This record gives sequence, C-alpha cells and structure tokens, in this order.
Amino acid sequence: MTATETIHKKIEQLRDNLNRHNYLYYVEARTEISDYDFDKMMEELIKLEKEHPEFADPNSPSQKVGGEITKEFKSVKHKYAMLSLGNTYNEEELYDFDKRIRKVITDELVEYVCELKYDGVAIGLSYKNGKLVQAVTRGDGLQGDDVTANIKTVKSIPLVLHDNNYPDEFEIRGEVVMPFTEFEKLNKERIEIGEEPFANPRNTTAGTLKMQDSAVVAQRALDCYLYALYGDNLNYASHADGLKNAKQWGFKISSNTKVCSSIEEVIEFIAYWDKQRETLNVATDGIVIKVNSIDQQKKLGFTSKSPRWAIAYKYKAEQAATKLISISYQVGRTGAITPVANLEPVQLAGTTVKRASLHNADQIAKLDIREGDVVFVEKGGEIIPKVTGVDLSKRSENSHATHYIEKCPECNTILVRLEGEALHYCPNEDGCPPQIKGKLEHFTSRKAMNIDSFGSETIELLYNQHLIKNIADIYELKKEQILPLERMAEKSANNLIEGIIKSKEVPFERVLFAIGIRHVGETVAKKLARYFRSIDALSKATLEDLVMVDEIGDKIAKSILEYFSLSKHVELIERLKLYGLQFEMGEQAIATGNKLAGLSFVVSGTFKQFSRDEIKNIIEQNGGKNVSSVSSKTNYLLTGDEAGSSKLKKAEELKINIINEEQFLTLINI
Repeated sequence: MTATETIHKKIEQLRDNLNRHNYLYYVEARTEISDYDFDKMMEELIKLEKEHPEFADPNSPSQKVGGEITKEFKSVKHKYAMLSLGNTYNEEELYDFDKRIRKVITDELVEYVCELKYDGVAIGLSYKNGKLVQAVTRGDGLQGDDVTANIKTVKSIPLVLHDNNYPDEFEIRGEVVMPFTEFEKLNKERIEIGEEPFANPRNTTAGTLKMQDSAVVAQRALDCYLYALYGDNLNYASHADGLKNAKQWGFKISSNTKVCSSIEEVIEFIAYWDKQRETLNVATDGIVIKVNSIDQQKKLGFTSKSPRWAIAYKYKAEQAATKLISISYQVGRTGAITPVANLEPVQLAGTTVKRASLHNADQIAKLDIREGDVVFVEKGGEIIPKVTGVDLSKRSENSHATHYIEKCPECNTILVRLEGEALHYCPNEDGCPPQIKGKLEHFTSRKAMNIDSFGSETIELLYNQHLIKNIADIYELKKEQILPLERMAEKSANNLIEGIIKSKEVPFERVLFAIGIRHVGETVAKKLARYFRSIDALSKATLEDLVMVDEIGDKIAKSILEYFSLSKHVELIERLKLYGLQFEMGEQAIATGNKLAGLSFVVSGTFKQFSRDEIKNIIEQNGGKNVSSVSSKTNYLLTGDEAGSSKLKKAEELKINIINEEQFLTLINI
C-alpha cells in the first residue's frame, strides 16, 4: 500500500469512527469514548483533510465544524408540500377529531401516535444513497430556503446513514431546536459584550439557520428531532414503524412518543406532558396526534391546507397574574442597565417566580407598566419570565407613570442612551462597582484568561480589600497580600498566584477578547487578531481599516475606535504589556510563508478544490489579508461560482485584479 493509500484509509477510518460515535451519542444515548477523545479524533481528521484535499467529502463528519459561507439562500420547491396542522386547545375538539376519523374508518381499530410538538424551525432533509443531499426550511409550505451548509453543522443530523436498509431516496422532516442551556449561554455572552439578549430559542434558531457563516452556526449547538418520512418506496405499515426504522438509520427520534389505542389515552398523554414538559431542555408548545396506520392516512387524505389524519393540541402559554411590588435596575459589565420587575411570588410553569424581565425603557413605556400594578407574567418559550401586560381594571387611582431612572443606581452617574440602541448605559466604567467587578470576572473567565481559582467570590473579596480595581492590578498581587484574607489558605493563595503567572501564556486573540472592548466577542476577537496581528496595529487602525476586516461592520469598528481613543485604556494595555501578556500573534499563528505579504483579498463565490474557509486560511498562512468588501486598497478579487455581482462590478470600476481559483493557486504555487 502506498503512502497516499495509507492516508486515504486512515481518513476513511476516522470518518467511520466519528460517524459511529455520533450515532451512539445521539441515537442510542450512550458513549464509548470521552468528549476529549472525540475532539482529538475530529482534529486529526480535519488536519488530514486539509493536507490532502483530494480526499475531500461533502459528507465528512468534519463538516460539523462549519466554515462554508452562503451569501444567498436559494429558494427550493418542496417535492412534498409542507402543510400546516389544524390546531385544537381543548378536549371537546379532540373528541370531534376522533369522531371525524371514525366516520371514514368504520370497521378497523384506529391507533394514534402522540408526539411532543417541539417549538423550533421545521426542516426537510433529503437523502440519496444514504447521504444528505439537501436541507430545506418550510417557507410557505410550497417552497423554502436551501440551508444545507448550515444544517450539516447540527451534530444530531447524520450526514451518512447508519445500517443499510434505508431507501435509495427519501425525505425526512423534523424540527430544529436550540436547547435552553445553549440559549442561556448565548444570551449570557451577548450581554457580556453589550448586546441585547435574544428573545426566545425559536426565533434564535430561525435566525441562526439563515446565518452566512456555517462555522458560527456550528458554535450555536443546535439540535434536531425528526418525526415524518416521505418517499415513493417506503415499506412500512405504520407511522410508528417508520420512526423506528429512521432511528436505526441514525436519526434522532424523540423517546417521548407513544402509540395510543383510544382518544382517552391521547388525552391522558396530553395531561401528563402539560406538566412534564417543564423538565425538558427544549421548548415544546403542544402535542401532535397522528393516525398511526399508513393505509388509514391514505383513506383520510388531505384538505387544501392540512392532513385530515393529524391535529396539533396546543398548550396555552404559561401565564400568571401578580402584583408588581417595585422596579429595580441592574448594571452589567458593559454598563448596560436592565430593568427588573420585583413581584409578589407566584407559581408559573412549575417554579416560584419573584422576578421578571422588563427589557428596557421602551418596553416599560409601551405597556405603561407601573409599580403597584397587577401584571401578567409569561414563561412560554422564554427562559426568563417576562411581563407581557397590565390588568388595567385593577390599577389604583393613585398610580403614577414609571419614570425611568436617569442616574446609575450604583454610582449615581448620569446614564446615556446611544442613538439606535434600546438600552441605557452607565458611562462610569472605572468607578462603577458592578462594572469593575464584571470586567474582572470576564477577564479571568475560562474563555478569556482562564485564571484558576479567580471566581466571583475571590474577586469580591479582593475588590472589597482594595487590592484590585482594574484588570492590570491582578498582575501586581503578591502571595503575602492574599494569605491574610478570609478563606485564603496557603494552597488557595498558591493556586491563585500560579494561575495569574500561567495566564501570561494565553494567546493574543483571547487576551483581546478578555480586555472587554464593547461588541468584541470571542469570534470577533479572533478575526481582529488574525488580521492586525498585534494590539499596536489594531490601536492605530482607522474606521476604513476596521470595516475592511471580514464581517466587521460600523458598529463594532466605532466601538474599537472609541476604546483606543481613551488614554486610560492605552495606559492599561501598556501596563499589561509590562507584565508580559501576549499582545501579538504567536509564532504558530503567523503565516507559514510570505508569498502574499502585503496583499489583500476579497473572496466571493464557491470553489471546486477548497471551501471558502480553507481558501481564507491559505491566504492568511501565506501572509495575505482577507477583507470583506472591495475598495481601492484591495489587491485581488478571488471569484468562484456565483460570485457577488456587486463585488465584480466594483472591482471592474476600480480596476482591481480579478482572479479565479486556478489563477490563485498558481499565484502561491500550489
């Protein structure tokens, strides 16, 4: 066997192993290896595929990490129309549904399949010869958007099927969802960088599936439950059998599905899950009831809008009425002010609710929310309860309209509200305690400097003892200062100092994220670090320079300019440099060659030999820069199939070099 054949065999083995472990985890809910071992296997596969692009496979497990860019989502006509379901909200309507079924199916036993109705985004997945070929959203039911590149990143969706008894060609439909834990994590990150939190998991899922960069989609950790098979040669007698087969092929089918022999059993199932669904990690808003027999489904047929053999029972949104005792205001790390309703305790969705979000000043004004009001609180698909309305019939005659605070509740500084933004901010970032402590927590967190033993309690202790008042002070801490403090034994003090010393090895991109520039999250920090290479270059960048960076818009660019315009920030960074933090890209991240040194590229379209992400990596590895838009400073527009017409037109007007993939590879001698 030649060396090339050995590598090809190794790649295939890695793919088979990763597919198998994905199947075990998502279908059989068990594992044979640790997450660490799985990640290492994936890293090895990605490395080999990059080194040997001749063995590329669009259905490789490596596609789960994303990287493909989609500028436009093509509209695709559904082979089988995606009809909606009729809705019902009470038992009486369920009995009516059962009667309608039995008027047609008079001489046979009727079974129903009950499935949880997940509150996400409907998707149709098409497979040929056991491989995923297309993923299309519901759209208007007749046609939807092709989101295949993004769907490939959803780990619970198989790219290659398990077993061998699947049809040559079929479609399976399901619901793409964002687990509550992922939604909470995402919103926490958004709040940390000064962004408005997302409203609910469903809307966030819909927006995520339409993102242009599939690598960002991969980071969102979406999930998918499948519930219906469509095809011309599907050999199963019941809907339940079809789902059982689909599970064997590698699809994630909800284990909370039940075959019921009567409508009374269906109603029992609905009542059970009305409370139990509160224990799930995904949003559900009802139960779907389907006739189990495929022959009976065919006899019952369809109306113009929905199947006659299925109906959705919708749970009413969880709502409670209670008194709004007071409105308090929280100050976040970036100075963002969040109004919170303090309520008389009330039971809602299985928990006691004492506080609810009021979002911002506009929401308070829109609903005319006042202290002392009886308000309606909902949970529904939301994670944090929110106030949705006021019972005006119970409003006191002595009620006064809410006057949104003008000064920070923590430091008394006059608040500001930037044009086009919903939130008010406290500008006193260096004198407002919650902001100072929030910045310290962010700086020392795992994704930033990852300083061991530096949790919120330790920060509170060190801040109250006046030992730290900004992130640079951390590097002046001495063991003898820490030892006398409460809960600080010899081992704790040693761990803290060792963690501080070790953090000096953290690479530039994470240091940039850690210093806490508003709107600069983890992904943006990586792009900026790789483009500018050093904090000095970034600090000298103009607005035009910044917006040239791939996916950096005016909002982020202006925030960066504002940060470096303040002398206190420049002085802070100079101090951190003296303490030995990394403010330049390390050797391992610097270009492996300089063939493209000083040249900037705009990459547009799709390519044959490499993905767009791979081409951008090649540019950076050879000393070049990726920019997002064509300007007079651009050296090359690298075009593939379906390149943007506006970019082509502008490049022609500015006489920018326009090259294709083959010419690009010649340029760097690949």
